[in-house]
Amino acid sequence: MTLISSHINLHEVVQEVTRTFLAYESALMRNDTEALNAYFWQSPSTTRYGIHDRQLGHDALVAYRASVAAPDFTRTLHDVRITSFGSDLAVAMCEFKRSDTTLHGFQTQTWVRMKEGWRIVSAHVSMTPSPT
Repeated sequence: MTLISSHINLHEVVQEVTRTFLAYESALMRNDTEALNAYFWQSPSTTRYGIHDRQLGHDALVAYRASVAAPDFTRTLHDVRITSFGSDLAVAMCEFKRSDTTLHGFQTQTWVRMKEGWRIVSAHVSMTPSPT
């Protein structure tokens, strides 16, 4: 299969994923575990690497979310980049700053359009010392 460059960054797809990505962020900051779990693909193949944790499979993700307290910090997103590849796949990347640390955060999510809507199939979150 060859991806035609005109199928990269389809405006309507980028807009859909951007709205979904921002709704996910809102659910994250509210610690809405039901919504957060629903944003992820319900499959043993789902993978999420966190700052100090990892979840392999949706069941592990659900168990992790049940153990996480609501955030006691705020988060500001920077340089949000959504890139779509065709009408059913997109990658969301951003940098973030948390109010409780001087570390600099990075987040990547791979979104796939499933029959039930856009779902995260893979995610990675990391934090590093801020650049000087």
